[in-house]
Amino acid sequence: MLRAEINFLCWFCGNALRYWRLSLGCNPLNKIEIAKPKSPVQELLSETNSALLVIDMQNDFCAEDGFVASIGLDPAPCREIVPNLQALIDNARKQEIPVLWALANYDDALVPPTFRRRKEVAGIQRDCCVPGTEGYEPFGVHPADGEPCFVKHSYSAFTNPDFEEYLRDQKIETLVFAGVQTNVCVEATIREAFNRGFHVVVAEDCVASHTQQLHEATLQNVRVLLGCVSPSSEIEEAWEARA
Repeated sequence: MLRAEINFLCWFCGNALRYWRLSLGCNPLNKIEIAKPKSPVQELLSETNSALLVIDMQNDFCAEDGFVASIGLDPAPCREIVPNLQALIDNARKQEIPVLWALANYDDALVPPTFRRRKEVAGIQRDCCVPGTEGYEPFGVHPADGEPCFVKHSYSAFTNPDFEEYLRDQKIETLVFAGVQTNVCVEATIREAFNRGFHVVVAEDCVASHTQQLHEATLQNVRVLLGCVSPSSEIEEAWEARA
């Protein structure tokens, strides 16, 4: 047991007084709880207005018979994030955090010439994420009624000017990133967000790529240069703490 006793002279009469005693021991009533310091992610989400951005969760990127699979890449990691992503979306909705959706529309008539050129060089014939096809439809998670969806014709969501306009109008300061592919559309949007003054948080268990090495490379770039990388559970706790 630790005992501390403070004695001092009364400034008025000069008599010695025993003013305060603190006892710390096994008695649960004497326990002192020290608050756990906030992580950088928790501080950021508690101090700024945030939104969850879900990128390209569509059949062509995630399904076994989608575009990504057809060109010899493995979409399995993109399917594996669905449970964590759905939990993060549910939490955001519960805490009234805006949930935003970026959807790819890579119709050859709409994508930039640089995009078409890359397809030609790679010898790819199949279309990707064209409205009206199964590949364009959501995979695993779905927008709720009224949640904004921003269609893009290249990698970054910021190629749709309505996206940034919405963020400014709603005074969104921080974007929490989820979706696929980590090293392509997610990273492209992250870099533009950072350059335009938006804080970046990546939910590391809610993003995926067809290659683990490329996935990890993007996460490391974010950690070093662009923002925060955090498990979705920490993000959820930070949102709940704001309530």
